[in-house]
Amino acid sequence: MLRPEHVMTHDNTSPVISKFNAIGTSLISNPCQPVFTIDHDVQNNSPKNLKKYARIETFAHQQHVDFFPPGRGISTWWQVTEIVKVELKGPFPLGLTGKDIIVALCGSFNQDKVLNTAIEFVGNGVKGLRVDKLMAISNMTTEWGVLAGEFPINKVLVKWYTQLLAMRHASAEIKTQSGPSELQADPDAYYSKTLTLNLCTLVPHVSGPNSVKLSTLLPELEAREIAIQKAYLVSCFNSRLSDLTAAAEVMRGKRKAPGVEFYVAAPSSLVQAQAERSGVWAALVAAGAKTLPAGCGPCIGLLEKGEVGISATNHNYKGRMGHPLAQAYLASPAVVVAGKICGLSPSPSHVAPSKPTISIVEHLKSAAGSASAKANPQVTEPPLLTHFPPTFRGPLVFAPANNINTDRIYPGRYTYRDKILPDEKAGVVMENYNPTFAGTLRALLPPVSSGSPNEQKKTTTDASLMEQAQRSRRTGEGVVLVAGANFGTGLSRKQAATALRNAGIPLVFAASFGEIFKLNAINNSLVCLESKHLVRFLHQHFPPSSRAENENSQTVVTRCSLSLNARTGSVTVEDPS
Repeated sequence: MLRPEHVMTHDNTSPVISKFNAIGTSLISNPCQPVFTIDHDVQNNSPKNLKKYARIETFAHQQHVDFFPPGRGISTWWQVTEIVKVELKGPFPLGLTGKDIIVALCGSFNQDKVLNTAIEFVGNGVKGLRVDKLMAISNMTTEWGVLAGEFPINKVLVKWYTQLLAMRHASAEIKTQSGPSELQADPDAYYSKTLTLNLCTLVPHVSGPNSVKLSTLLPELEAREIAIQKAYLVSCFNSRLSDLTAAAEVMRGKRKAPGVEFYVAAPSSLVQAQAERSGVWAALVAAGAKTLPAGCGPCIGLLEKGEVGISATNHNYKGRMGHPLAQAYLASPAVVVAGKICGLSPSPSHVAPSKPTISIVEHLKSAAGSASAKANPQVTEPPLLTHFPPTFRGPLVFAPANNINTDRIYPGRYTYRDKILPDEKAGVVMENYNPTFAGTLRALLPPVSSGSPNEQKKTTTDASLMEQAQRSRRTGEGVVLVAGANFGTGLSRKQAATALRNAGIPLVFAASFGEIFKLNAINNSLVCLESKHLVRFLHQHFPPSSRAENENSQTVVTRCSLSLNARTGSVTVEDPS
């Protein structure tokens, strides 16, 4: 059993408190283990949100848990799996940033080559990168589809951490261990593939709209003369002191362009204090920037319908930064505050519109010894868990798109509403993918029999989705959803799993799943199975050309039914036509 030294919760601590109270205990066994950090919805000053934050802080004090209020910074976690080597070759071009590298990587290697892997950055190009550039690259690898992005430990990184500890008030209380100043992979370490990016050929890129897999060379995007309404010099990793300083130098003595709302926030209170002391903060405010609390609040979304925004943050999923019909671009801080793209000031430098040089090499692992384990015909099927449905069945709904992320399954604007009911969650499921999805499910779910002894034969068609969902979990009967590849990619959001479950979906098939979504689904009793064959079958039988003109092409009501034998794993699809 894993016993992590620390576990972190952020604004979602409030529902965790409710779960804690529901199990009937009064004290956390090890109050030194959890850490509460408030860093997501910090720009929301509504009485309701402030009351929630006060509740979290009170609970932390009662339980003697470390509590970090809004404005102190951001935390995250990762999980290691298949390892991919990413080689950065050549000297780093003057004026480019770490954000330029990761945006180019996301857009250039955009065929899921690193999906659900951990990547290790190597190459002579790494040695010339400052720590702030390393942080910008590694922090955005999640949006690339990666579970973790790691740079080698070297003297530069150790020195940076040493200086950081010295700046903290409680540094004397922090225990440090002497260790190697260099930590490298073993010479015979296996990597499933190697991706190479030649830094000498790199120019600034802009990601989007609404996908990190789309990236455009800055000169090409500037030529389109896209009107920008909002610009954000914010994020947990691209508004550090060096970023703020570079932006202030570009903006010094200038004002933001008319019609552009320009926002700035530091990643932590420490960085903001440094920027204020150096005069950088004042220079940005003088240029017309609106200041926001330290943290990542704006990535939840402030764009209105039809607006176009550009941000130095790392999320531009459809609907993530605001209305689903808004367009969100991502770029380095220098591009956010400069150039024709947002009209704040001249471009940072003239760059030629040429695509970067890249390469991909697959490495086959030796199969020696892999055939030693032979199938045993005497193995019997394990018994099902008590109360686990032996069969799942129901009408089949097909969502053919690939890379349906958690923001599209459960929109971010509902994430921090603590008292949202299960029926309400079900009512907004897949809203950023297809606004009519929840209504489609409600129409397909069978009626729920009344529990009254005198009305055993009576059924109701207006039963709540929660009642229907409870029955589907108990009996395995409900709507079966089949999706494309990498379903549930993006941020960890357990509501993406619970909203599907609450909507009466007991079973989801996909060509593949986002690894973090899969973990959340298992933890919340949503059965998820991978079947590329089933997805190919549905693509063949329900191509776009065969769908009715009035049918939403993003959601196909197949009129078929699917059944799964939980003991044997056999799947049957029946077409009544």
